[in-house]
Amino acid sequence: MQWLRRRFIAGFFATVPLVISVAALVWIFGIIDRFTGPLATRVLGRAVPGLGMLLTLLAVLAVGGITTNVIGRRVVSLGEKWLMRVPVFRTVYAPVKQLVVAFSPDNEYGFKRVVMVDDPRRGMVLGFLTKEFTVDRGQGQESLVAVYVPTNHLYLGDVVMCPRSKVFFPDLEVEDGVRILLTGGMSLPDRIHEKGPTTA
Repeated sequence: MQWLRRRFIAGFFATVPLVISVAALVWIFGIIDRFTGPLATRVLGRAVPGLGMLLTLLAVLAVGGITTNVIGRRVVSLGEKWLMRVPVFRTVYAPVKQLVVAFSPDNEYGFKRVVMVDDPRRGMVLGFLTKEFTVDRGQGQESLVAVYVPTNHLYLGDVVMCPRSKVFFPDLEVEDGVRILLTGGMSLPDRIHEKGPTTA
């Protein structure tokens, strides 16, 4: 019975996230299909299964194509400025965009690497390197780093500034760091090695 119980629990926790993820995707594309289905029936004379998914992918590609040129970037920026004047939209859109942009590999100001910092109050904490800079306090140049340490999911956190030599650079990718934080540390690997600092 103990063997069956362990295998069932392991299978349960392996299956549930997968099922939830697939169900969420099916639900989202189902909503889009319900909007585009009548339009396809009116234009083509019959329903087209999967049209919502195709239109979503095409829309994402189109937006990507527009935002990669100067004129398109200005148009999108202008549209965002107008939409940010709407209180409810601003409350939802601003933090979500900041979080998504932070993980973009093309973003100069995004999360660079996963780092570990020794915090006197909380011990060793996991954070994200956001900036490397130098400070001159009258005793020569000091190399410092700014580390974002999430305190509430990923939207809220503290910015810790400390000497670069005091920061531990684990062999973890940014995606690994996010997974560790979202799972409350359960996805931490059994062994963590120092990867060594690199220029961000």
